Amino acid sequence: MSDLSQNDPNWERKTIEKLAFSAIKEQRRARLWGIFFKSLTFIYLFLLLFIAMDWIGKGAGPVSDHTALIDIQGVIGSGDEVNADGVISSLQSAFENKRTKGVILRINSPGGSPVQSGLINDEIKRLRKLHPQTPVYAVVEDICASGGYYIAAAADRIYVDKASIVGSIGVLMDGFGFTGTMEKLGVERRLLTAGENKAILDPFSPPNPKHQEFAQSMLNEVHQQFIAIVREGRGKRLKETPETFSGLFWSGEASIRMGLADALGSSEYVAREVIKQEKIVDFTTREDFASRFAKRLGATMANHISFGGFRLQ
Repeated sequence: MSDLSQNDPNWERKTIEKLAFSAIKEQRRARLWGIFFKSLTFIYLFLLLFIAMDWIGKGAGPVSDHTALIDIQGVIGSGDEVNADGVISSLQSAFENKRTKGVILRINSPGGSPVQSGLINDEIKRLRKLHPQTPVYAVVEDICASGGYYIAAAADRIYVDKASIVGSIGVLMDGFGFTGTMEKLGVERRLLTAGENKAILDPFSPPNPKHQEFAQSMLNEVHQQFIAIVREGRGKRLKETPETFSGLFWSGEASIRMGLADALGSSEYVAREVIKQEKIVDFTTREDFASRFAKRLGATMANHISFGGFRLQ
């Protein structure tokens, strides 16, 4: 120290300056690393958000030959797991892809809306006419009943598992009657309508034979539409019996004997052995995170708060 002070009288100031500059450099270095790690964290969270919102993977689509897969899983309805908008969008994407060599509808549905099922059935037939070289096969997993079978009937062939549940070709309208309960509780129903039939099937009013007859005629009409769709789709393969359109359902093996299905087979089997394209690409249009969240908060609640329904189920 004495030597340094003798040679340079300003050594103390210079030493302090060096220490100060070193501290500033260290702070800058720490700040840069902090910004770097914060940026990495932000990018990571942003990627997670993109994945959650289903924004990744929606590019131009596959560029090699493949079998297109479309999942029809759950109840069919405008506000349910399966709806016409989503399935039709999936169908169009699959058919319009020039590398699609065949389409598999993987069905696991108890049924639902006849309107939504009919729209999907119509679109399958329309796309088959536009793309005659692209076959459509329905592959049944656990259940393909009512509205689910309404959709499957448009396929070129229907494959099932031996234990699958197939059929239930019928229509129902259900509800509740509370008149007995109201009498026990001493509750009086006060209902005003404009139009003599406006309160048709009101659950708080006694049954009206005229209204019941009208509703039954409508059910019969839709049932006949369903029967016509099945006959058109299955053609001569269908072995009709008095029970075929009664609303009963059968095992996969029995459905083959009845002509409601064609053979046993899974999605992988159909892709590999029938379409001859083992590579399967999923074209199912799925709801993004925001839509699912909104539906769970409000839309599904509205769908379930009702006393009656009209559906293929």
